[in-house]
Amino acid sequence: MDDSLIIKYIKRKNEEGLELLLKEHGGLIKGIVHKHLKNISYYEDECIDDILLSIWDNISSFDCKGSFKNWIAVISKFKAIDYKRKYLKLNSFEDIDNIVISDKSNLVEDIILKEFKEEVYSILNNLKENDKNIFTKYYIENKKVDEISEEMNLAKHQVYNQLSRGRKKLRKILKEIY
Repeated sequence: MDDSLIIKYIKRKNEEGLELLLKEHGGLIKGIVHKHLKNISYYEDECIDDILLSIWDNISSFDCKGSFKNWIAVISKFKAIDYKRKYLKLNSFEDIDNIVISDKSNLVEDIILKEFKEEVYSILNNLKENDKNIFTKYYIENKKVDEISEEMNLAKHQVYNQLSRGRKKLRKILKEIY
């Protein structure tokens, strides 16, 4: 199905547009929401409803130059993260008798950072071990090509080639996912 029909219906506030959206991209939305809210699954339906409402209300901000599927994925991901924050915030209140004093000021940020790191490493696992090491050293540890080539006994041009090939492979994988 062509996304332009879905966009046209939603812009005209025709509810059939939402039905077509769910039929065409419902699996994507549900998958993203489930990935981020799997431990708090009772919020999933509410989050999906909120995503649909957000798409409905903000369809005019969609830039037709970009991919509609990617736009939906971004909205879904950020709404799911918002719901996770909301859940953590709601559950941060405890009975005064059960309070354990600790610094929870960065709890949400720590959890989101941990999830981000897990997602990055799961994507990097699609590379060969040597390429994964080069990527980790260059992009995560911020090492220079000179350092990497010396550590791994590779010529500089080999490091650059591995980084270039790895980026191409990851782009292809990410396009398939999103």
